[in-house]
Amino acid sequence: MNGSFVFKMLFSLRPKFPIISGRMEIVIKRFLRWTALSVVLIGLNVSAQEVVLRLWEADAPYAQGREDKDIPTLTVYKPDEGKSNGAAIVVCPGGGYWGLTDYEFEGAGYARFLSSHGVTVFVLRYRLASSGYHYPAILLDADRAVKLVRHQAQKWGIDPQRVGIMGSSAGGHLAALLMTHYQLENSALADPIERLSSRPDIAILCYPVITSGEFAHSGSIQNLLGPNYTAGLAEFLSIEKQVNQNTPPCFIWHTFEDEVVPTENALLLAAALRKAGVPFDLHIYEKGIHGLALAGKRWTSTQGMEEKDFHPWSRDLLFWLEGRGFFENKKPDETPEKIEE
Repeated sequence: MNGSFVFKMLFSLRPKFPIISGRMEIVIKRFLRWTALSVVLIGLNVSAQEVVLRLWEADAPYAQGREDKDIPTLTVYKPDEGKSNGAAIVVCPGGGYWGLTDYEFEGAGYARFLSSHGVTVFVLRYRLASSGYHYPAILLDADRAVKLVRHQAQKWGIDPQRVGIMGSSAGGHLAALLMTHYQLENSALADPIERLSSRPDIAILCYPVITSGEFAHSGSIQNLLGPNYTAGLAEFLSIEKQVNQNTPPCFIWHTFEDEVVPTENALLLAAALRKAGVPFDLHIYEKGIHGLALAGKRWTSTQGMEEKDFHPWSRDLLFWLEGRGFFENKKPDETPEKIEE
C-alpha cells in the first residue's frame, strides 16, 4: 500500500456536503493527505527511509520531453539507524532495455537485502528504448548515477571509494557497460558532479547480457543500439571485447537452464577478465530459469521470506564482498589505487 492509494481511499470517504467552498475543500484535502501520510509512516509496508533523487536538476542529456519517462532517478534505500558500513551499490533492474519489468525483484528486492547488511543502495530508473532512448543516453544515466552517489557521499554516510554497481539481465549489461566505459575524474569540468569518476569499485552481474556476438540476447542489444547501428558500435558495446586491466573486480552468476540469456555470456566475460588479470567470482548454478532474482523462481516475491531461503548466490555474494573488504570502513588516510587511462 502506498501514500497515494491511502489518500484516495480516505478522500473517497470524506463527508458529502451539499455545498462546500473551495477553501474548505482544500482544508479537507490537506487534512486527509497528512492523515494518509501518517498512516503510511506508521508502517504499511512502505519504508520512510526511501528518497527519490533526480540525476539531473535540469533536463537530462538527450531528453525528449519532461515526463517521468524522460527523467532518470535514483531511489535510496538506507540501512537501519546505526547499521551502515559505508558501502554503496547502484542497482540497475532488467527488462531488455525496453522496460523495467522486474523492478521489484531486481531492484527493490536487492535493495532491501543489501541494506539489511549495512549497504546504502540506490536503485536506478534509467531511460528506455520504449520511450525512444538508446546509447549513449542510457549509459549516461548509469554514469551520472555513480557520480551523484559519490558527490553525495557525505550526506549518506558513504565511502566514495566503495561504490559498486549491480545489474540483472539487460541491467547487468548496463552495469558491465559502465565498468568498461566509465569516465575518469576530470577537474576541468564545470559541473562538480561531472568532475567525479564514474568507475565503479566493484560490479555484481546477475545472469547478465554481455555479448553482441553469437550468444547475444539480440532484443537487448538492438534496443540499446537503436534501429540504425553499425557493426563497429555493436562490437564497442560487446563487454567481453572491452575488458582491460583497469576493469573493476566482478561477481558473476548465471544458470545452466537459462533459456533467455545464454550461459555463454557469463563465461565469455569470465574468460576476458581472466585474460586481463582482473579478479572475479563466477558461479554457474544448474537449476533456475531467467529472472531468478533472490527468490527460488521468477515471479515469487521475497516478501515474508527469511534470508536463509534466498537463492544460494546471495550468500556467495556476501562471502565475496566480505572477502574483498567491501563491508569494512576504511581509515581516513587510505587512498584508492590510481587508475591509468
